[in-house]
Amino acid sequence: MCGIAGFINNIDNSNAVLGKMLNRIRHRGPDAEGEYIDENIALGHRRLSIIDISSSGDQPIFNEDKSVVTVFNGEIYNYKSIREKLISAGHRFTTNTDTEVLVHGYEEYGTDILNMLRGMFSFVIWDKNKKQLFGARDFFGIKPMYYAIMGKTLMFGSEIKCFLEHPHFKKELNTQALENYLTFQYSPTRDTFFRNVYKLMPAHYFIYKDGKMTVKRYWDVKFSADEKPELDEWVKRISETFHDSVNAHKIADVEVGSFLSSGVDSSYVAAIADVDKTFTVGFGTDEKYNEIGWAKNFSKAIGKENTSKVITPEEYWGNLEKIQYHMDEPLADPSAVALYFVCNIASEKLKVVLSGEGADEIFGGYNVYSDPDGTLYDKLPRPIKRGIGSIAEKLPAHRGVNFFVRKGKDVEERFIGNAYMFTPEQRKEILCIETDAPDPTEITKPYFSRVKNQDDVTKMQYLDLHLWMMGDILLKADKMSMANSLELRVPFLDKEVMALAEKIPTRYRVTHDKKTSETKYITKYAMRLAAKQDTPEQTADTAAKKKLGFPVPIRVWLREEKYYNLVKTAFESDISQKFFNTAPLVKLLDDHKNGKADNSRKIWTVFTFLIWYRVYFENNGSY
Repeated sequence: MCGIAGFINNIDNSNAVLGKMLNRIRHRGPDAEGEYIDENIALGHRRLSIIDISSSGDQPIFNEDKSVVTVFNGEIYNYKSIREKLISAGHRFTTNTDTEVLVHGYEEYGTDILNMLRGMFSFVIWDKNKKQLFGARDFFGIKPMYYAIMGKTLMFGSEIKCFLEHPHFKKELNTQALENYLTFQYSPTRDTFFRNVYKLMPAHYFIYKDGKMTVKRYWDVKFSADEKPELDEWVKRISETFHDSVNAHKIADVEVGSFLSSGVDSSYVAAIADVDKTFTVGFGTDEKYNEIGWAKNFSKAIGKENTSKVITPEEYWGNLEKIQYHMDEPLADPSAVALYFVCNIASEKLKVVLSGEGADEIFGGYNVYSDPDGTLYDKLPRPIKRGIGSIAEKLPAHRGVNFFVRKGKDVEERFIGNAYMFTPEQRKEILCIETDAPDPTEITKPYFSRVKNQDDVTKMQYLDLHLWMMGDILLKADKMSMANSLELRVPFLDKEVMALAEKIPTRYRVTHDKKTSETKYITKYAMRLAAKQDTPEQTADTAAKKKLGFPVPIRVWLREEKYYNLVKTAFESDISQKFFNTAPLVKLLDDHKNGKADNSRKIWTVFTFLIWYRVYFENNGSY
């Protein structure tokens, strides 16, 4: 696991600028630094040595005549089989790293090498003869890639913060991203919070030649249910495929550990990975916010060592600036801070850890997926439900009222992902600036259109795989692990696992719980049955306990005087007044403190942005 940075366009002090850019991302790879600079390009690399840990694995890495050079961030789990094919084709290797298969694979197959890879990656390859830069990001977006074109300079790297060191970089806030963020709690499009800085989207590659950038998609999820196999067969296939993925993800020349919460995903990973160490964090003693006791008992049951930490409120709040600095863009997911701490305790003992991200999106695990057509109310004619929903929208927000509002809309109208913070009307009320941000449904529409003939569960999964997972789940996974110089691997997010999951019928992803007369659904049904074969029964029970995943008690803290006042000061600050109307923000805070409503997530969304803005625009990218 590593970090990359670089730029096209010769400047007088390329060496010094590249050195500063690499220093910004030193946390991604403290073991070694490498550079390649010629009259056209500067390529830099920071290395966290995992495979071929000798110096022969240092990057950049070249082909035989040094006409092709690459810097790479990630892991290619099937590199040995690709290497054998390339050697048979006449290519000569000088290292034992997975990186070198990219160089020779590009020579042999061009951009088609991407479809041969199994792993997580972002990389660039400079072809000196063609004067062409080829860059790519993995299938799910596990590893980040950002780029900016300013004047005649192309900058690229694993983190935006390295661009701050380039003399041609112009730092400006993208206010459209701010308005989108207020709804999604993350930046949902290729645009970032920095104007003219973009994400290379998952499963895309680019070619940059003669000042022109061409971006193309090379892979996509294709749900196509196979109705023939029975449930037992699907359970068998999931078990076999996932065991294979975990084994592939354990390839390393250093020790590998595993994160552990009380959910089935991380428990499944930890149980079959046969690692020696697991890691857990929690808050206080309330079981709603602390899974440490459960994790220790589970680790003992599978014969492993568990390391845990109770995060104090002071530690949590005291590290918010550091967290948003490492995030590059504001992310209003409170669990990101918990993830930072569990990465921190793991990094004290090893370099690589496995985690359960992706299982919910791939196998249908979120509770919201059990919502479609799950009640007698759903049997009513659509016009009646829409009419009732229209009336309900005019009433004060309440759990019962929200049910009718939700049921009165098609999934394409109401679902934007696992978080829906501020509606377009609400965000206009709190903002004192005008932007050209689109309606949230304009952002989700292209994704829904690709699965328009699928059922609602599949539509929601497809959207989450492309927006929520990239913008929230994988952003925090990469940035929080790399902030601690820790490689985080996600065996559920494997090309072979996805190829299997695409074919599982919806009824085996989300099914009705026949043990109860209530309208109750079981999510990740087939996967839970597969996990049950390898984990203690209470972990993989098909009616498993509610998913927590390092829960954070911000709802409680925001009602305490100390933290209420801290947030109120931020809401009334000069920074806040550049973007927000103070009165509605303070009302959100007061109503929450007085128990009139749970506004904790909306409050946190605005507060997080203000922290991030202070770090990058008031403190010039420092904390």
